[in-house]
Amino acid sequence: MSERAVPFHCPYCGDEDLEPYEGDGGWYCRSCARAFKLKFLGIGVKI
Repeated sequence: MSERAVPFHCPYCGDEDLEPYEGDGGWYCRSCARAFKLKFLGIGVKI
């Protein structure tokens, strides 16, 4: 399993112009200038 999940698009504007940002799971969107973080919760986990 890879260390990093790579998003296909920005959750805010939908653009694909992303780059890694400050550590684990952080991403920066160059289009809308927002930063966000991804967290993998698991497969088949019901919350």
